[in-house]
Amino acid sequence: MKISFGIALIIFNLGLSGSMVLAQPVKLGAGAYYANPKSGDREVPDAPYQAGQLSGAPQQTSQWYSSLIYKDTPEAIFVQPISVKPTLKGLEFSLPVREVRETERRDTEIRYPHKAPLLITPVSFSAGRARLTKRGDWSIEFSMGGDAGQMLVNVAHGVPYAQIRLAPGDARISLPEGATAKVDSDRPTVLQVSAGRVNYAVFASSGANWGQSTGGWLVHLPEGKGYLSVAALPDSGAQTLALFARHVFSLIDDTRVAWNYDILHSAVQTTFSATITAMEGDNSTPLLGLYPHQWDKTPELSARLYSGYDTVRGKIRLLEASQFTVPLRYTGFVPYWPGVADAQSHAAIAEVMKADSRNARRMMLEEGRGPYWQGKGLQRITKLMDVAEQEGDLQTRDKLLALVKERAESWFTGEGGGYFHWNRQKGVVTSYPDEFFMVEQLNDHHFTYGYWIRAAADIALRDPAWASSEQWGGMVDLLIADIATPKRIDAGFPFLRNFDPYEGHSWASGISLGEMGNNQEASSEAVNAWAGLIIWAEIKGDKELRDLGIYLYSSEINSINHYWFDLAGQVFAPEYKNAEVSQVFGGMYAHNTWWIDDPRSIKGINLLPLTSASTYLGIDKEFVKRSLATLEPETSIYNARGRYAKPVDIWQDVFAEYRALADPDAALKSWNRWGSFELGDTRSHALHWMSSLKEMGTPDFSITADTPLYAVFTKGANQHTYLAFNPGAAPLEVHFSDGRNLSVAAHSLGRL
Repeated sequence: MKISFGIALIIFNLGLSGSMVLAQPVKLGAGAYYANPKSGDREVPDAPYQAGQLSGAPQQTSQWYSSLIYKDTPEAIFVQPISVKPTLKGLEFSLPVREVRETERRDTEIRYPHKAPLLITPVSFSAGRARLTKRGDWSIEFSMGGDAGQMLVNVAHGVPYAQIRLAPGDARISLPEGATAKVDSDRPTVLQVSAGRVNYAVFASSGANWGQSTGGWLVHLPEGKGYLSVAALPDSGAQTLALFARHVFSLIDDTRVAWNYDILHSAVQTTFSATITAMEGDNSTPLLGLYPHQWDKTPELSARLYSGYDTVRGKIRLLEASQFTVPLRYTGFVPYWPGVADAQSHAAIAEVMKADSRNARRMMLEEGRGPYWQGKGLQRITKLMDVAEQEGDLQTRDKLLALVKERAESWFTGEGGGYFHWNRQKGVVTSYPDEFFMVEQLNDHHFTYGYWIRAAADIALRDPAWASSEQWGGMVDLLIADIATPKRIDAGFPFLRNFDPYEGHSWASGISLGEMGNNQEASSEAVNAWAGLIIWAEIKGDKELRDLGIYLYSSEINSINHYWFDLAGQVFAPEYKNAEVSQVFGGMYAHNTWWIDDPRSIKGINLLPLTSASTYLGIDKEFVKRSLATLEPETSIYNARGRYAKPVDIWQDVFAEYRALADPDAALKSWNRWGSFELGDTRSHALHWMSSLKEMGTPDFSITADTPLYAVFTKGANQHTYLAFNPGAAPLEVHFSDGRNLSVAAHSLGRL
C-alpha cells in the first residue's frame, strides 16, 4: 500500500540530520517540533534489543511483543493461543489455561497466565538474551545466543506452534512438573508430552533421534537440519497429531495485512497473508488460528475450520491456509448532528450554552497540564462549538473556534504550555509535560493524539486553509504519522504503532509492562482516534488515509464488540460476572481501571468521549440496557466496602447519552442538568445529543451509503432520518442502500 501524500511529506521534511536541528525548534509550516527535549525533560527510552534487519529501525512500541525490545528481562509474550517467554536458560513455551480470580469487588478476573511451560534449551551454547530480528504485521522472529551459536524463534498470532532453528543443533526439552512424555510410535521424530489439561508435541527434523535425560529429553538434530517445531495441541487424538505433522515445518517468514474499502457497498475487506518457506518437504501451507472476530459471521471461513482452543479471546479455530479474508461493514458517522427542530429543546440547549460558552476557556484544561488532558479539552470545546453552530449561534461558534485555534497553535509552536518532540532515530513523536508515562513508557499515543487530530479536523471543517501544510496541517500530519503510518519500510515511524492487525484492536502500553502482557483500557478513545483520521483525510482529499482510517475504525469496533462487550456470547467465561470488560490484556480480562475501582468509572471508560462517531455503541440496544442495569447493584457493593464515587453521580452525562442510544426518552429523564459531567463533555453537548436522538431516533445500521460520512436513524416503525456530510467543493449526490437519495451542498451537512 502506498503511504499517503501528507504523511510522506512529513517523513521527507523530518529527514533532517540531528546536527541541523540540535536544541532548536524545527519549523513545520506555521508550527514547529523539537529535535530534542527541552532542558530538564526526559528523552524517550531506548530499545536496545532490536537486531539484524531491525537494527536502527523505528521502535515498534505498543505491540504484543514490545517488552522483548525494551526490557532486560522480557515478559511472557501472549501469541495466542500459545505463550512464549525467552529466558537465559532457553525458550519457555506454554498453552495458557483458564484461571478464575475472585476480587475484592466481588466479581472475577479471567486469567490465562503463562505457566508450567516446556523449556527448550540449546545444548551446544548458551541461549542468551533474546533480540528481535524480524517483524511481520502479525508475526515476529527473535534470536537467542551469541558467538558460539544462535537459536532463531518464529511465532505468529493465531499459530499454535513455535518454529525453532538451531546452529549448531541439538536441544534439551525440560518438562513441567508432573508431565509425561513419549516418542510417537508412528513418527519417531515426534515427542508427545502430556501435562495435565495440556498436550504438546515437539516435531524434530527428519533423521533426528530422541533420548531421555534428567527432567526431560534430548534431541539430536542431523547436520544441516537444525530445526524443530514445538506445538500445543487442542487434543491428544491421532488425527490432530497428523494434522499438525503436515504443517509444522512450514516456516512463517513474514505476515502481511491488506485492507480495501468498497465505498459503493460501505464494506471493508481485510486480507491476511503469510509468506512460507518449507523447512522440510514441500508443504507451504501453515495452520492458522482464527479468532472469533475473524470467523464469526463469516460462513465461508467457518465451514473450513477445525475445532480449536479455549483462550482468553474465546475459541481460536484452526484453518489450513496461508491467506484468508474477513469482510466487515463500515457503519458510518457524520462529524456532527444538525440542530434540533423542537423549540423547547432548542431553548433548553441555548440556556445551558450560556454557561458553557462563558466557561469554555477554563473547561479547555481543567485537569492536568499534559498533552492528553489538553487534547481532550480541545475536543471538548470543538464539540461544544458543533452544538452552538448547528443551533444557529454563530457568534458563540466563532468565539469557540478562535479559542481552540489559539490554544492548539500555542502547543504547535512550542511557545505555550507544552510542545512536541520528534526523535528521528527512534521513530517516535512525544509531547511534554509527560503525562500517563507517555514519554517514559511511550503509553497511550493513539488515545492522546486522537483527541488532537479530531479537534484539528473540527477546526479544519470551518477553516480549510488552517489545515494546509503551509499553516498547521503539517503538525497534525506529524501526529498522524506517529500513530498510523501504513508504510512498513523507511517510513521514519513504525507500522501502525498501536494497532494489532490480527487481534483487530489497539494496545495502549508502549513498552508492554506486566506479566499479563500488553493491555488496552479505553477502547472508545481508540475509536475516537480513527474517526479523527477519517474526517481529516476527507477534508484533505487523501483517499489512502481515509481508507486506512475506515479500516482501523471498523476493525476496532468489531473487536470491541467481541472482547470488551461479547455481544455474540463467544468470549466471556461462564464464571465472569460483569456485563462488559473494561481492561483487555494479552492474558487476562477484567472489570477494573488503572486508577480506581469505582463501577461508574469502570463502565464509563469504554464509552467516552461520546461524539457523533460513537453510534456503534448502540448496535445492540438490549445490551445497552443490560449494561446500565448493572450500575446500581455494582455501586451498592462498592458502597458496602466503604467506598464512594467522587462525586457520587460521576459521569452521569455519559451514562445518559449512552442510554439515549437505546431509549432517548428514558435518557432525558435520567439526566440531571446540574449533575456531574465528564471532563471531555459539556452539558450543552449532552443535552443536544439526547434531544437529537429523541427527534431522529436511534442508530440504524441496516442502511448504508456510498460515501464515508453518513448516518441513518430510525424512530418508531419506519420513520428514518438520513444524514450525510460533504467535505468537498462540489455538490454531492449520496445514495443509500434502501433506495433513498440525498443531495448535499459543498462543505455542509445534508439531512433527509
